[in-house]
Amino acid sequence: MVTDVINTKDLHKVDPVFGQQSFDNHEQVVFCNDKDTGLKAIIGIHNTVLGPALGGTRMWAYQNEWEALNDVLRLSRGMTFKSAITGLNLGGGKAVIIGDAKTQKTSELMKKFGEFVHSLNGKYITAEDVGMTTEDMDTVREVTPYVTGISESIGGAGNPSPITAYGVFMGMKAAAKFKFGSDVLEGKSVFVQGIGNVGEALVEHLVDEGANVTISDISQDRLEEVRTKYGVTIYGGNDIYTESMDIYAPCALGATINDDTIYKLKAAVIAGAANNQLAVEEKHGKILQERGIVYAPDFLINAGGIINVYAELEGYDRKEIMRKTENIYNTTLEILSNAQTHNITTNHAALNIAQNRIETRKKENSK
Repeated sequence: MVTDVINTKDLHKVDPVFGQQSFDNHEQVVFCNDKDTGLKAIIGIHNTVLGPALGGTRMWAYQNEWEALNDVLRLSRGMTFKSAITGLNLGGGKAVIIGDAKTQKTSELMKKFGEFVHSLNGKYITAEDVGMTTEDMDTVREVTPYVTGISESIGGAGNPSPITAYGVFMGMKAAAKFKFGSDVLEGKSVFVQGIGNVGEALVEHLVDEGANVTISDISQDRLEEVRTKYGVTIYGGNDIYTESMDIYAPCALGATINDDTIYKLKAAVIAGAANNQLAVEEKHGKILQERGIVYAPDFLINAGGIINVYAELEGYDRKEIMRKTENIYNTTLEILSNAQTHNITTNHAALNIAQNRIETRKKENSK
């Protein structure tokens, strides 16, 4: 039983949701709790102007509930812009489950989470994210139709990670074209930080093209596995941000470009799969611009995954999935050029396109 309760007269000082810095006029924030399964989850629905809010569910051992809330707010906002800039008729949403996916995830917990998703009547559609698998989505599918990224054997598009990685690869090549004058990555030094499913798939593309790949991850076993498989180098230093490299590819958690790292970073290009790579978008985007570091906006180049799961809703085939994902190359070049022409950050240029599409649809809907 909870005994430490904030006095009602002090609640206005706390502003636990609307007062969060990461709160950006979200439409709905749902807190989910189930005693029997141990489920503690938060669903963030940022914007549904373009369509239902689609975004994956992340299971992570957050240090506290504030950290989980901040994550779901930032992630759901990013999904809004990811769908908008990619031309999908989807809004932005995300969910987080508080807990260790390796030790606390059960089928009962996933089904209970699915029931909460179902209670939103399609306003939020879930999918796979960190700590989740295609099989977990299949379990959620047993209790609700509002889930994507399910197995191909039951009519889904399967694991979105390879498509996400391919989109990042396309965005990286476009950023290289803009910075170096050629999109050929052969001989380029690329540091991939985070070797999960997406990170490994990205490593495979880079190795196939002849890039010099260095990898880092919190799991030594995972590093050894990927090194053995692809012949890449494991980073053995103490501070990856101080190393000279052509391309930095953050593929783990977000906010790695922050006050502590941004002035140390020696990369010419940043292009990775992680969400919310800039700790403070406007501030750190501007510093990267001033330093001449080309930043490929994360919510653009990591959109391959949502393109893949969107196929389940629209019924288009693998060929169309790949066509839309390959187009990330063209959109990235367009945004980088636009940012240079108007002397704005690349993140700002990308947000402008996404927000304009949302505003246009909003006006159409109000007629």
